[in-house]
Amino acid sequence: VQEPEEKKIALELLETEQAYVNRLHLLDQVFYTELMKEAKTGKSVPEEVVKMIFSNISSIYQFHAEFFLPELQKRMEDWNRNPRIGDVIQKLAPFLKMYGEYVKNFDKAVELITAWSEKSPPFQELIADIQKRKVCANLTLQHHMLEPVQRIPRYELLLKDYVRKLPPQSPDRGDAEKALEMIFMVAKHSNAAIAEMERLQNLWVVYQRLGLEDDIVDPSNELIKEGPIQKISTRNNSTSEKYLFLFNNMLLYCVPKVIQVGAEFQVHLRMDVEGMKVRELKDIEFPHTFLVSGKQRTLELQARYGE
Repeated sequence: VQEPEEKKIALELLETEQAYVNRLHLLDQVFYTELMKEAKTGKSVPEEVVKMIFSNISSIYQFHAEFFLPELQKRMEDWNRNPRIGDVIQKLAPFLKMYGEYVKNFDKAVELITAWSEKSPPFQELIADIQKRKVCANLTLQHHMLEPVQRIPRYELLLKDYVRKLPPQSPDRGDAEKALEMIFMVAKHSNAAIAEMERLQNLWVVYQRLGLEDDIVDPSNELIKEGPIQKISTRNNSTSEKYLFLFNNMLLYCVPKVIQVGAEFQVHLRMDVEGMKVRELKDIEFPHTFLVSGKQRTLELQARYGE
């Protein structure tokens, strides 16, 4: 007898969940536990660093191993009498918000593994030793760590497929559709966490280029545009190379540093965007010039080739 399509997908969900729990076990109970033991006894890596690498993997592992996988197993054993998984997935969905933390930390975790492998040979050796074991299937720690990042999109795909294949009168239809909507919201939530992390990361790089001036570093700022500009000096009819950073709330007028130690630019002037006016000048001698006037002062600038 041909198994119904939706049951095949539910079984695939169960099988991939079992494999996923094994992977989480490897990350939490093997890598994390053994590196933590090394940090406590061998002192070749600070405990803090190991904690930062693995973020909240322990909570994720426990949730899947002790709750979600057993619930799915029960459902599949009882499938012929009661064909449904939608209710279990609804219980799962809110807990997937835990992934936001892990996903947001992922890039930093990979950087830490690389940095500490260079800094501490015993740390590198222990990881290499674990990676040689059969359970690792010749894959690196970083590769295994990517699995939780990819798990939520996988749930979304499987569940979409499941809902599509359900017969219209299936008792699981209402629950499964609601579950899919919940998972979709969580996936969006973790994408938003990644986007926010990238924005802050890029912002931080800009602040470093500006020499981390106290009154400029603010996590809520957004960089809109940056680029070189010519400053016109009307006194001696000459131009000099400057650089502008336009944020949502301020314009930074900077001078590129000749010797780039630390910062790349020095902030000469900060103008509030509020109350700022920009006026184009029709100057024959200096084309593409404009005046920027703010509360602080007025600048006469020339864009290159009419940007």
